[in-house]
Amino acid sequence: MDNLWNDQDAERMVETYAPKGVNPDLALRTYTTRLLGGVPKLVLHGGGNTSVKTTVTDLVGDEWDVLCVKGSGWDMGVIEPAGLPAVKIAPLLKARKLDRLSDEDMVTLQRANLIDPSSPNPSVEALLHAFIPHKFVDHTHSTGVLAIADLSDSMARSKELYGDKMGYVPYVMPGFALAKLAAEVYDRNPEVEGLILDKHGIFTFGETAKEAYDRMIHYVSMAEDYVRAHGRNPFTPVTLPSALARPGDIAPMLRGAVAVPKGEGRFDRMVSEFRTSPEILAFVNAAEVEDMARRGVSTPDLSIRIKTGPVVLAAPEVGTLDAYKSDIAARVAGFVEDYTNYFKANDGRDGVKKIMLDPMPRLTLVPGLGLFGHGRTLKDAKIAADVAETWIETARDAESIGRFEPVSKPDLFDLEYWSLEQAKLAGAKPKPFTGQVALVTGGAGAIGAAVAKAFAREGAHVVVLDLDGAKAADAAKAAGNMSIGVACDVTDPASVRAAFDKAVATYGGVDIVISNAGAAWESPIATMDDALLRKSFELNFFAHQTVAQNAVRIMKEQSTGGALLFNASKQAINPGAKFGAYGLAKAATLFLSRQYALEHGADGIRVNAVNADRIRSGLLNDEMIANRAAARGLSVKDYMGGNLLGLEVTAEDVAQAFVHHALAERTTADVTTVDGGNIAAILR
Repeated sequence: MDNLWNDQDAERMVETYAPKGVNPDLALRTYTTRLLGGVPKLVLHGGGNTSVKTTVTDLVGDEWDVLCVKGSGWDMGVIEPAGLPAVKIAPLLKARKLDRLSDEDMVTLQRANLIDPSSPNPSVEALLHAFIPHKFVDHTHSTGVLAIADLSDSMARSKELYGDKMGYVPYVMPGFALAKLAAEVYDRNPEVEGLILDKHGIFTFGETAKEAYDRMIHYVSMAEDYVRAHGRNPFTPVTLPSALARPGDIAPMLRGAVAVPKGEGRFDRMVSEFRTSPEILAFVNAAEVEDMARRGVSTPDLSIRIKTGPVVLAAPEVGTLDAYKSDIAARVAGFVEDYTNYFKANDGRDGVKKIMLDPMPRLTLVPGLGLFGHGRTLKDAKIAADVAETWIETARDAESIGRFEPVSKPDLFDLEYWSLEQAKLAGAKPKPFTGQVALVTGGAGAIGAAVAKAFAREGAHVVVLDLDGAKAADAAKAAGNMSIGVACDVTDPASVRAAFDKAVATYGGVDIVISNAGAAWESPIATMDDALLRKSFELNFFAHQTVAQNAVRIMKEQSTGGALLFNASKQAINPGAKFGAYGLAKAATLFLSRQYALEHGADGIRVNAVNADRIRSGLLNDEMIANRAAARGLSVKDYMGGNLLGLEVTAEDVAQAFVHHALAERTTADVTTVDGGNIAAILR
């Protein structure tokens, strides 16, 4: 483990924050917290905390001795001083005399003594930081240390490695009880430079930020060196099929299998993040992988991310994917049954009945391919994949020097269903399209970009397709929510297939497809060049068919239904002079939507169309608007508002119609008109 301390950087941090009223203690605490938080082998997605004991002055000029400790929700890698809220330390120290303190009362005590009441909740391990008398205290979940702490003989092996330099704390769930026990261990030998928390992690401390940090790096390095010196390859490789399927071949099947059924064809969907590497493959290709998966996660806080551990699939073989889909469903069902039994066996042991979380796995291991992390958002899926990689490293290293034996399932349950964690989850309210992936063609145009923003705003991850890849990327960035832009020529079936493959590779599948790309050309029908008519049909009809075929292909693999939506246009119903090339193709596309609705309603795929008119866009640009208005003897304003409402219809209005259709779970084969009211274009 590299020591990243730099005297000049530390001094610069003090100088930077001094004008902002941050004292050197807190500035250096911020500096070393970032050093620790920037190393995934030490800290990953909230799995650590730091503190410093210092003094601050409140608004009325009173000075207080405080503990500045990492606050809930802050990322140690980019933390600011505000992420280390100051808590009056005297009441915290007084709490050590109590026999017990509930988690809720512990939070109340800490919040009641914040210097700034608007600060985030202090870490649940704030009392442990307070009870250790050193000025600077660091805590990480080092994978190297966990490789020792997760052994079946972890305490004996830790003492063999560290001797009297470290204290050894048996496993206790974080909170008041752990804080008291850790303090008692420290009091028995105040000369120790840190604590090893069994099945949990490592604390180091010192009188300066550098001393506490140096000790962390030193003792973590000792563990890593020990594994390197004593480790052996603990795994036996299995024989894989000669022709493996690709990750994209199974991702939609898997994504469908882990969707949470809500009854009557409704699902809470998840997105997936695929990872592979030589290290991952060595683990998932081992004969021992299912046994390792059953043993549990490397540190209890990972249960919040990947539950009790992964589900393990078979290696997927080309030519057997229909049977493989059934096998995925069976294995996921087995995980659900095991998780349900785990919940029933442990619920109520503390006298409090709990509500079971959804029982779907958040991590899947696939021999021959790698791993999939699952989450209700791409961020959550990536976190699941991140922690999976650290779990694999810890489990492999522990098994290489002994037997990997992490915390027991009852202890795991206590943390997964911890009231403090349950409160965090209760505050997370999903949006209507959370967990869903929407794909929009013509996504860089006015309507497409508005559609992308509307769906991302409601929680979807959006795949923005456009002929211009740079503009597609810009539209995706403007939409937000980790959306992506992809260059795609919708008139080229290979390009469309590649774009859908990119959606699957990024998110695991597709749930909502808005087939929007189109263009109009003017010409009298009787003298129209056949090439122009064919060109229009290629873009305004056949491209929609190609997009729809790919959408249905993926949606059927997922088996969770979906929404296929077409931009049909007013021209499909109310043709305009010299717009035959456009209107004829759009009329065919409107019928196409009904054909798909007819043939795929049984698959749970809803198919609808939006009939819009006079929308400012690349198709109806300022020049065309001026020409059409002049041809009718109208002003531009009167032309654009030439409807029953007398109002101009915008791209955002069209986008909301598509959102409406995606939300309408019992509507299919419908056409929604968005034109402000045009009697000539109404459906009869």
